[in-house]
Amino acid sequence: MRIVVLGVGNILLTDEGVGVYAIEELGRRYQVPPEVELLDGGTSAMELLDDLANSDLLIIADCVRAGKTPGSLLRLKDEEIPALFRTKLSPHQVGLPDVLATLVITHEAPTHTVLFGVEPESLATHMGLTPVVEATLPILVEAIAREIVEAGVPLAPR
Repeated sequence: MRIVVLGVGNILLTDEGVGVYAIEELGRRYQVPPEVELLDGGTSAMELLDDLANSDLLIIADCVRAGKTPGSLLRLKDEEIPALFRTKLSPHQVGLPDVLATLVITHEAPTHTVLFGVEPESLATHMGLTPVVEATLPILVEAIAREIVEAGVPLAPR
């Protein structure tokens, strides 16, 4: 079993950085076993190909604009995810769909992909999350942890 947990986002744009903060917090809260890789993808794109290739489960944490209340958590799995990319939801999003499509073309796509998205309140230039998204961060981290455990990999709290 190989699980990659990818946090994407720009920490200089307030809530846009929620995925990166989620990966950091997950590593602080849990002893992550070797079969789980926590990857800070920042605003990277194609340079992530090798890191994501041939994983059994790819979990993505990101900020997404889906027309929900700020701080809302969205979970999409496998075939539900491409529909999300029909409209641009975040500044780095142009790269992520290309990465996922390339992995399909090269026959290296993850067996399963789960996307956790948090509706932003602000994307203004500022380091740190807004209070409403900050309050969602623990919920996001626990949702990611639950996904890992449900895949059959135990996590021990720190």
